[in-house]
Amino acid sequence: MANYLLASAGGASFLCLINGLLPVSALANSVPTDPNTLVNTPQTSEIVNSKLNQISLPKTAETGLIIANDSQAESPTIQDKPESQNSSQPKELQTSDNNDNPQVTSVSQLSDVQPTDWAFQALQSLVERYGCIAGYPNSTYRGNRAMTRYEFAAGLNACLERVNELIATATSDLVKKEDLATLQKLQEDFSAELATLRGRVDALEARTAELEANQFSTTTKLNGEVIIAGIGATGGAPNQGDPNIILVNRVRLNLNTSFTGKDLLITGLQAYNFLGGVDGSGSLQRGLGLASDLLTASSARTSFEPLFPGLDVKTLSDQAANSVQLYKLLYVFPVADKLTLFAGTAAEATDAFPAITPFYGEGQESISRFAGLNPVARVSGGTSGTGLASAAGFIFNISPQLDLRALYGSVNANISQEAGEIVPGVSNTPLGAGVFGGSSVVSTQLTFKPSSSIDVGLNYAHSYHEINILGTGLIRDDIGALAGVPLGTPVTLNSVGGTLTWRFSPKVALSGYGAAMFVDDSSDAVDASTTFTSWMVGLHFNDLFKSGNNAGILFGQPLFRSDAGGTAQLAPTGVNRATPYHLEAYYRFKLTDNISITPGAFVLFNPEGDSRNETTTVGVLRSTFTF
Repeated sequence: MANYLLASAGGASFLCLINGLLPVSALANSVPTDPNTLVNTPQTSEIVNSKLNQISLPKTAETGLIIANDSQAESPTIQDKPESQNSSQPKELQTSDNNDNPQVTSVSQLSDVQPTDWAFQALQSLVERYGCIAGYPNSTYRGNRAMTRYEFAAGLNACLERVNELIATATSDLVKKEDLATLQKLQEDFSAELATLRGRVDALEARTAELEANQFSTTTKLNGEVIIAGIGATGGAPNQGDPNIILVNRVRLNLNTSFTGKDLLITGLQAYNFLGGVDGSGSLQRGLGLASDLLTASSARTSFEPLFPGLDVKTLSDQAANSVQLYKLLYVFPVADKLTLFAGTAAEATDAFPAITPFYGEGQESISRFAGLNPVARVSGGTSGTGLASAAGFIFNISPQLDLRALYGSVNANISQEAGEIVPGVSNTPLGAGVFGGSSVVSTQLTFKPSSSIDVGLNYAHSYHEINILGTGLIRDDIGALAGVPLGTPVTLNSVGGTLTWRFSPKVALSGYGAAMFVDDSSDAVDASTTFTSWMVGLHFNDLFKSGNNAGILFGQPLFRSDAGGTAQLAPTGVNRATPYHLEAYYRFKLTDNISITPGAFVLFNPEGDSRNETTTVGVLRSTFTF
């Protein structure tokens, strides 16, 4: 028992001393001393032990601490590397019996150690009583310098060897009975706390065993999001009464599974009560008179609505409110250090492409569909909200500042044959059939980070659609993209866009995007083309008035026909063509880590590019619960 207490005394003093250095180590490693070196590059020391071969480390190594021991032939030594040894083959370092490095016998010989230092007594004990710490050759100790693992091991080993030597030689003068009595008194004084701690550990182990025995899965984690929102609107088409305020919900449950620790299988389930169907009946947009004749494409769409609410657009079959559906099924797996592949049967562009703008976040940030993403990312149902496409692609991390991502998506990959026509040129499977035979998209994004405060995203998408649509859900003219051309006309789209975010202060960012979509017919029956353009700019605020509260204000132009050729028209018959604009503001209150409330509103000027429509205001009060 005495031997155990003695070893504990020597080890406790050394660990007490080491504990004071650890916080400094973390700070030192986080700040580079040379602008040409990388952050977090570890600093090393040269260590020599007479029992081991010499270890030669880089010339930039930090100088080390001398560890003294009476049995010097056995002791490891760490010391300053002389300037003359700064070569590729340094000479072996000297042990602490070198005349240039005399043993320190009193802590007062260490010029930078003061009696007011918090670890003074521990250091005094190690130097004067046990003689296992000697300091640097220039009689300094450098108590605030970061310590390497080598130094810790060498120092601890020297002190323990010294304690063992004292025990073996029964040098009782250096190991006082008062020390043993003090340790025993401490054990007695803290016996209740130690017993309580043992009880808490036992209870924790039992609880852990229970959780392991009843856990859902060793490979899968569950997270979810619940959105409950009230939406009201005024304005809309002329001679159209204001729709009633509606209360809607969307619930998502995500199962994230990893089989190797590096891969990820995402399985997402959702239910919502937005209405729409083929004719858009029951939707807020239909109530405003701003929706397309088919489906519910409109600029009055909120951020958390699906692209085709209440409808399976693949087969034009209705879906009941709050019916459970699979909205995400995607597998992501690395194949090399810089290359990751992904594939799935329910995917969206946002699964692969990072959102450059801070306004993106269906449950947390902007309240409109217009503000969240560049329209090019949404083309061809790229953000349907229902995992519309089967897709496969890659993520190539070219460098920490640059990455390239691309995907191929097919909408009706699970359908072998098209159904019969319901109107000329439009079948009951309007998006086609097969992996390569129906509507499809090839979409890419190059993400560039020229500095820590600037993010840039460049998008390109090439799409083929079996019918005359854009597939973004952003405006009424999304359906009938080539105005004056039959809906059953297949089209080809080439879309380009760019997004920029500049965080010019820690809590304020300027963000915006620009996009152009070039639509051409893919039929020999007609010759038509048109161009859509869109842009947005806004300010995003982090921690506004209170930590965790975010806000945004933005302005822009929704998609609008800027050109038309052939048989295509600039606007459908009867429309008074005018440039539309969108103004939006919102503020998110973070009530807890898992609950937030976002009030906000957006105003549409010349909604749907028609000056006959009244200025429209859509107000939203959104509550979001995450778990």
